[in-house]
Amino acid sequence: MTINIIPAIDIIDGKCVRLSQGDYAQKKVYNESPLDVARAFEDCGCTRLHLVDLDGARSHHIVNYRVLEAIAGHTGLTVDFGGGLKSDEDLRIAFESGAAMVTGGSIAVSQPETFKGWLEKYGGERIILGADSRNGYVATQGWLNDSDKSVVPFIEHYHQLGVTRVISTDIACDGMLQGPSVDLYKRILEAVPQIHLIASGGVGNMSHVEALGEAGVPEVIVGKAIYENHITLNDLLSFNKQR
Repeated sequence: MTINIIPAIDIIDGKCVRLSQGDYAQKKVYNESPLDVARAFEDCGCTRLHLVDLDGARSHHIVNYRVLEAIAGHTGLTVDFGGGLKSDEDLRIAFESGAAMVTGGSIAVSQPETFKGWLEKYGGERIILGADSRNGYVATQGWLNDSDKSVVPFIEHYHQLGVTRVISTDIACDGMLQGPSVDLYKRILEAVPQIHLIASGGVGNMSHVEALGEAGVPEVIVGKAIYENHITLNDLLSFNKQR
């Protein structure tokens, strides 16, 4: 199987947490040290990390860049970073702190010209489009608000402008461990077959990962399933050895 697992670390107050369906009231702290968690993922053969600044998503500017700096400086993981990136200064801080890629979601809806400027300056390999959706429509501001933009045309539009990578989360599935939105990802890949699609949300076990791989999804972000031991570090190690 060619699909790659990207473990996720979500940060609130400098700690590793998970939310359910993007609800800040449903926060669970899993570890006080995100760096220790990142090192454990690297020891399992993971090469990528999805790091989300949930404080930043709520504050509309980068907050937990020191966590990014520590992970990028003390592991060999390729980190994509998101959460609250709204300005050129936010991007500068993220890249200077060690992010290999950044994800912009809300900004692509609310300030499309700014997002297009980032694409032109940094290129599609470093700027990932965050296309998180609820009931087929793009959600913004840390999933607190719904837009009127249908997710598949939204991705198509930005692909035409130079986006090559997209992270797509079905919010209804996120943190529920009941399975990812395979049908949504099939629709995206059918509409934009050239896009590098990174699935996110709903993965509860390795069979869910396999189903995404069979659907042609090249990468999947996994968070809660790991923290709740539905997918163990040994599972990650075995999976990465077989790739």
